[in-house]
Amino acid sequence: MQDAPVNSGARTVMQDITIRVARTQAKYHRWANTDRKMRFGDLFNLVCHPSYLLVAWEHVAHNKGARTSGIDGVTVRQIAEAGQVGAFLAGIAASLKDGSYRPAPVKRRLIPKPGGKSRPLGIPTVADRVVQQSLRMVLEPIFEADFLPVSYGFRPRRRAHDAIAEIHYYATRGYRWVLDADIEGCFDNIDHQLVLDRVRARIKDKKVVGLVRAFLKAGVITELGESRGTYAGTPQGGIISPLLANIALSALDEAIMAPWAPGGDQSTQTGRATRRRKGLGNWRIVRYADDFVIMTNGSRDDVQRLQEQVAGVLAGLGLRLSPSKTRIAHLSEGIDFLGFTLKWRKTRGGGKWHCATMISDKSFRTIKQTIRNLTPRRSPRRLADVITEVNAALRGWTYYFRHALAGRRFSFLRYYTWNRIVSWQRELHRWNWTQVKRWLRRPDGSWRTITAGGVALFDPCKVRIEPYWYRGTRAIPSPYPTTTA
Repeated sequence: MQDAPVNSGARTVMQDITIRVARTQAKYHRWANTDRKMRFGDLFNLVCHPSYLLVAWEHVAHNKGARTSGIDGVTVRQIAEAGQVGAFLAGIAASLKDGSYRPAPVKRRLIPKPGGKSRPLGIPTVADRVVQQSLRMVLEPIFEADFLPVSYGFRPRRRAHDAIAEIHYYATRGYRWVLDADIEGCFDNIDHQLVLDRVRARIKDKKVVGLVRAFLKAGVITELGESRGTYAGTPQGGIISPLLANIALSALDEAIMAPWAPGGDQSTQTGRATRRRKGLGNWRIVRYADDFVIMTNGSRDDVQRLQEQVAGVLAGLGLRLSPSKTRIAHLSEGIDFLGFTLKWRKTRGGGKWHCATMISDKSFRTIKQTIRNLTPRRSPRRLADVITEVNAALRGWTYYFRHALAGRRFSFLRYYTWNRIVSWQRELHRWNWTQVKRWLRRPDGSWRTITAGGVALFDPCKVRIEPYWYRGTRAIPSPYPTTTA
């Protein structure tokens, strides 16, 4: 007897569960959009629902941080290899329902930053990551209905390139005085009470609010093993932290964009034109997490007044502007934002004025340092392993910056990487230049691509450079469509 053919179009059980969760999220998002003052109750049952916890587990298991452990030393891999995923999730659901669940303190690690500074990173336990992800899946559809379209960081279907494209769009329409700002220690200093108040404005389920409070107050274990309480901030590294930061910082978006709200004097094109005829400026904020710019088509004085307003709003959040990273500038001087440099200048040859989007010097120095660290002159590592790591770094960096004026930078990066690897091999094997040519030169005189173990060195110049089109005029699609395929 011949076996029946496999139905390749059939959905798996996991796909069915994911679709059901997505439909529930879309329903709550629709309700939140319909009634902006509605407060949601009975959400805790969703947080501990088996479907939500299973989808949350899949997200955590496929996350890059799945290999790390919290203070309990347990990793995702250990749970999966022991075949205990079902029992693990059932235990989490039971502890949530009976009220015995308590988030463990996060393991704090200091991540080096350029300039000799460090950024504290919190690593929760696997169980806490799963609960945070489930909680995020419940809260995010509701608060996404309230977030303004001017923020782009850590939001579904939004990316850094959208923020850069919006700056470019308004720069070409006269918004050229800029407050280039950064919030000092944003994730470490956000006021807990303000976050909870803003959560309560939408969520009336006390168990959900209590769970949010528990994660905020969970505390940290330092690298020296010391236990410390958390009285402010949302520890970086937690899945729920970016959402809570956006909930808090949406107060800044609302304050700056109040004139753009329906009925405001900047809400229509006619209203903005009227203000310009009266010598008044209009403004627009573009925010990506704790980095933001405020653009105006007015004067420097308008930006200074906006900076004072921003400082007042942030003070209410327990935050302040970073003195070293905040400045007022005209776009003709250029500003750095999210790794890009945006500058109002003439095209080559002194032609038309335009807003040029380039790779910032700091970003270029960073990728060069990364390549330098991967190719030390006396490294005993296999060439194939090094090429694999170099390719990963180059591919991610070049694809991020491929929408900028990047041709020269990519070309230099190709030369720089090639030269680093050749210099390393010359040092390792004591080769002279003739031996290098014997290794890489073809009989016709052209150069071969550096290859080892079947892995070829990535060529940045083969990445297609193309503009990134501004999506704001046709609206970024909702992450929670009313129908799910």
